[in-house]
Amino acid sequence: MTDTPATAPVDVCGVEALPDGGVVRYDGPGAAAPISVFHVDGELYAIDDTCSHARESLADGWVEDCAVECPRHASAFDLRTGEPSGPPAIRPVRTHRVEVVDGRVVVHVGTPRT
Repeated sequence: MTDTPATAPVDVCGVEALPDGGVVRYDGPGAAAPISVFHVDGELYAIDDTCSHARESLADGWVEDCAVECPRHASAFDLRTGEPSGPPAIRPVRTHRVEVVDGRVVVHVGTPRT
């Protein structure tokens, strides 16, 4: 996991573009690396998009409960903490604080989810 200083909040999408069960991948301005925002059971979670083991996009993974499974090697990452469930991934991915502001999904890159 790379420590990256917090940056200005980034506007990812309109809340209507992220229905419950959905995911949006963001790699635009303000994000040094791609970020995925997941909508699970009414909550929004933002994590680094790239698996810490296989360099795969987690946005392409399977979500169950509050974890996303990497599509390549089946390591799952807790969306709340970024911690992997076990090998082959052993390093967590970063989490980011996410909120809805005026109907927009805003991610505070580099600010851990609390």
